[in-house]
Amino acid sequence: MKCRRITISKPYPDAYIEAAGIRDGGKVPLFCSAAGRTGTLTVTAMNRVDAWRMIQRCAAELGTRARMGCHTFRATGTTAYLEAGGTLENAQAMAAHESPRTTKLYDRTGDEITLDEVERITI
Repeated sequence: MKCRRITISKPYPDAYIEAAGIRDGGKVPLFCSAAGRTGTLTVTAMNRVDAWRMIQRCAAELGTRARMGCHTFRATGTTAYLEAGGTLENAQAMAAHESPRTTKLYDRTGDEITLDEVERITI
């Protein structure tokens, strides 16, 4: 499947479900595998290796050199949730982690370096 840019006028999950044609599919996996290189989706769930390869292809097409994988999206989702005022306990439940320490590993809210922090450097 080629990465393609689409205009989304609905909330993203609804647009994806509609574009993937899985809205009325009954009990169908959210992320389906493709039938070879046909671009046709099957009713089989995408496995983690195929998901990783798809992410790598899309990143290469975008020209990014940043390392990306499935956990990049997990970290992004966790961080966005926490930045929007969500609690670590609820993020932990959504991620199905046993320990909040594991969930905290995906929290990137403290990664932003402020100018005040840079100004602490003295030479």
